[in-house]
Amino acid sequence: MTELSDRLRVERTRAGLSQTALAGEDFSPSYISLIEAGHRVPTDAALAVLARRLGTTAEYLRFGDKAPSEERARLELGFARLALANGSAQEARDRLLALDLTTIAPRHHVEALHTLARAHEALGDLDECVAVLEPLLADARSERRWLDVAVMGCDLVAAYHEAGDLGHSIALGEQLVEEIEAAGIAGTDEHLRLGATLLWSYYERGDLLFAAHRASELIALAEAKGTMRGRGSIYWNASLVAEGRGDLAEARRLTERALAYLSEGAASRDVPRLRLHYGWLLLRCSPPEPQAALVQLEQAAEELAVVGSELELARCDFEQGRAHLMLGDADRAERLATVGLARLDEQAALDMCNGHILLGDAYAARGEIDRARETYQWAVGRLAMMSAGRMAATVWRSLGDRLLAHGDAVGAAHAFDAALRDAGIQPTAVPTTVVTSGTAAGFSGTAGI
Repeated sequence: MTELSDRLRVERTRAGLSQTALAGEDFSPSYISLIEAGHRVPTDAALAVLARRLGTTAEYLRFGDKAPSEERARLELGFARLALANGSAQEARDRLLALDLTTIAPRHHVEALHTLARAHEALGDLDECVAVLEPLLADARSERRWLDVAVMGCDLVAAYHEAGDLGHSIALGEQLVEEIEAAGIAGTDEHLRLGATLLWSYYERGDLLFAAHRASELIALAEAKGTMRGRGSIYWNASLVAEGRGDLAEARRLTERALAYLSEGAASRDVPRLRLHYGWLLLRCSPPEPQAALVQLEQAAEELAVVGSELELARCDFEQGRAHLMLGDADRAERLATVGLARLDEQAALDMCNGHILLGDAYAARGEIDRARETYQWAVGRLAMMSAGRMAATVWRSLGDRLLAHGDAVGAAHAFDAALRDAGIQPTAVPTTVVTSGTAAGFSGTAGI
């Protein structure tokens, strides 16, 4: 009885209700007072009414964590989290979808739904992920649970980014950062991770100058207040900004610092993902370092096989393939490109284009030029149907370089033009008189440029 009275009082306080408000028209305030004092045992019918008003279950009010429904819920949630951590996102999703949230106390709901959203994200179901996260974030904001706001917001900003909606990703992220900083929790891991994720969206949209400025602010804040994990998140995304500005040496330095910080903490999915990024960077340094890249990529692949998504594994396959191609093994590059492409679905359009570029490179390295051209043209056709963005511009540039190298000047010009457009650089209007006088003066092609 004492436990029941204590739980009723705690849940009433948590719900923000007075004894009078909880009593409503069905009971008297004195009846609620007697229950909370341990002097009255409510009937099952009365307890059901009180539980409904408190947003919990009668079983929880009577038995607490020992209630059969609570024990089952904790067990299922634990199994789902374990499955997600071990890379079995589908099992995690199925377990959580089968869980009847109406039978368990609301305090489990946020954790269960957040885990479900992450399972959807790992499976590439971004629409479902967003549909779960949006109401979770709205509830956290209305209840001023700012740490939860930062966590849910970080995942939601990343989901919109992955879905290609950079405008909404940035607008939401900026609004949440402003609210969280006003609440006084700047410098926490949750705040820094949200800020780092927002940097990623700035980078993709091409706002590199502002992103670099914001990265400097976040680095200073992380060094002053952040934990190892918070600092690692900021340095990682700051390295992306440096890479976008063409400073690969600085990008490499920042990535190495991020890896040092994140490797010191508990094992997480972040470390192999960062190793993948580091390997990618080593392949694009001048000169490239394919052997060093393979060390990082092979370790990343081993860890991502346990905790990563199919998309991350495909990216790892492609970068390993590029490293082997640089080392002269075109056959292995082809195999890795094929394996990576088999992991992807139609939603991962940019990654499929990258995989076909690697496959075309492997064909070209073996002298199969016609086959390489066909593969590049597949990527051209796919990219032409996609929306603009910095990553798309990068892929267009890669295609243009290859088409030009194989003698397709017209196709290369089209690819370079598409790259400029996707990077936000539109064609300029050339006056007719300039074109006429230029022709009369004998300018042709690019000789006068």
